[in-house]
This record gives sequence, C-alpha cells and structure tokens, in this order.
Amino acid sequence: MMSMTFGVSSSVTLLFDFWDVQGPAGMVVSVLVVLLLTVFYEVLKVWRVCLSSSSKLARPPSQHPSDSSSMLECSPSVSSLTPIEPRPPAPSTKNSWLLHGIQTALHVLQVSLGYMLMLCVMSYNTWIFLGVIVGSALGYFISFPLLGHI
Repeated sequence: MMSMTFGVSSSVTLLFDFWDVQGPAGMVVSVLVVLLLTVFYEVLKVWRVCLSSSSKLARPPSQHPSDSSSMLECSPSVSSLTPIEPRPPAPSTKNSWLLHGIQTALHVLQVSLGYMLMLCVMSYNTWIFLGVIVGSALGYFISFPLLGHI
C-alpha cells in the first residue's frame, strides 16, 4: 500500500508506468519537467484571459444608448428626418465559432494539465510538490505583467 505522507525519496512513479524515477538525476529531471508544466499551466491561464478579453473587444458596442443625446438621436421623430446610414457588418459567426472552439480546446488543456499536476502532487514526494509550488510561483510571476496589458 502506498504511503499517504510526504517523503523525500528519489524514487517515485509519476502519472504513468513509464515515468518511473530512480535516483537523484532522474528526480532532478522530473522536478524540472513538473516545474515547466506548472509554469505552462499558469501562462495558459493568463493566455485564456487575454483571448477572452480580446474577443470581447472585437464585439460591436451594444445598441443601447447610454446618454440623453444619443437617446434623442434614436427617437422616431429625429430618425425619420435623417438619412439612414448602413450599420457596420456583424462579426462573422464563423470567426466567433472558431474563437469559441479555440477557447474550449484551451480550457480542456488547462483542466487536463491541472489534474495531471494534482496527481503529481499526490505522489506525496516532497521534491515533486516543491517543483509544482515553485513552478506556480514562477509562472504567476512571469505571466502577471501580461494581465496589465489587457
């Protein structure tokens, strides 16, 4: 039966049978791989937020008037006297479906990667756990400035 307490052993099996770590060199490589996967997970979260906000910017503004002057311009008496200008074309539904498909694929990738990292931590190996924590901090540190540019 597997131990349910953290240990500092240099031998562990991570996620799959073929990822069987034996020795300190294998543990260092495995911690680096887990750290990089965690950094990618954090960057992926920010990328999804950026993609979502850019898709909101691409949408046309709502047709609801917000101030009284635009409310007056939309009244029937004034609008019947002014020439009708063509409205800008609506964004392509094909592009919106493509963007939604990309966002869905990124969501599935993020959730899958999150569960895989959780299972790595559940190996109860202290080095792997520290790799996930340091990778999360490093990924957040790297990707946080990107949120300011949105």
